[in-house]
Amino acid sequence: MLEGLWGNPVIEKIFFTLLTRGEDYALGMARNFGEPVNRFQQQLKRLEDNGIVVSRLMGNVRLYTFNPRYPFLKELKALISKAYEFIPDDEKAQYYKRRTRPRRAGKPS
Repeated sequence: MLEGLWGNPVIEKIFFTLLTRGEDYALGMARNFGEPVNRFQQQLKRLEDNGIVVSRLMGNVRLYTFNPRYPFLKELKALISKAYEFIPDDEKAQYYKRRTRPRRAGKPS
């Protein structure tokens, strides 16, 4: 949908993922979409180099999120949110639904 604007379909997937999940890691995104991880790593590095996303290490995993100091973050998120509305519901459920862990058996409510 916004592929022409970003110049790369992976960036659109990254933006929608970060919009819906808040943060994620490159391998997780790649597995979710069934694509090679290097595509996501390259684009995340590009976005980080330009200040659009930031990363932090949690153990040995690098988590990415939108950069709260990016000057056009509000406008960028508004554009991404508007585009997200036009994604079919089945695609939203398949790729962008928040992951939840199953509850451990025997755990009190």
